[in-house]
Amino acid sequence: MSDGLARFNALPNQEVEDRLYECFADRSWAAQVASGRPYPDVDHLLDVAEVAWSELKPGDWLRAFAAHPRIGERGGHAPATSEREQSGVRQASGRTLAALTSENRKYEQRFGHVFIIAARGRSAAELLHALRRRMNNDPVTELEEAAAEQRKITRMRLLEMLDR
Repeated sequence: MSDGLARFNALPNQEVEDRLYECFADRSWAAQVASGRPYPDVDHLLDVAEVAWSELKPGDWLRAFAAHPRIGERGGHAPATSEREQSGVRQASGRTLAALTSENRKYEQRFGHVFIIAARGRSAAELLHALRRRMNNDPVTELEEAAAEQRKITRMRLLEMLDR
């Protein structure tokens, strides 16, 4: 067992739930994952997180999406984490940032939620291209794609949390 997982297993329940909520903004998911402690290894933790995700309904996903800042903006329920994840965006030209702002608004008008994508290690141009591509999705397909991206984000955040 890693030191990070051992620390995670030893934390008080409310603190664990709060840390999990920073990874994925759904209290029921956080409580379900927290209740599986102690975890013998990271894979088991990730498996329980996956089971908990599979039980979420579209409204749960939409509420979790609302906790994210727009691509190119600061904020959200875990602002320091979002800032690190979007570090590639900060290096973009003013023109690309303006295009992201405009496309984010169009996306939200079309789908009713913020654009969700695992941004870590990706440039603003890559994110803009993905945003424009996903504008062609129908709403059901887009919700599924956004949820898949949210799972990637959460998995990265879980692993990062255990490394602290």
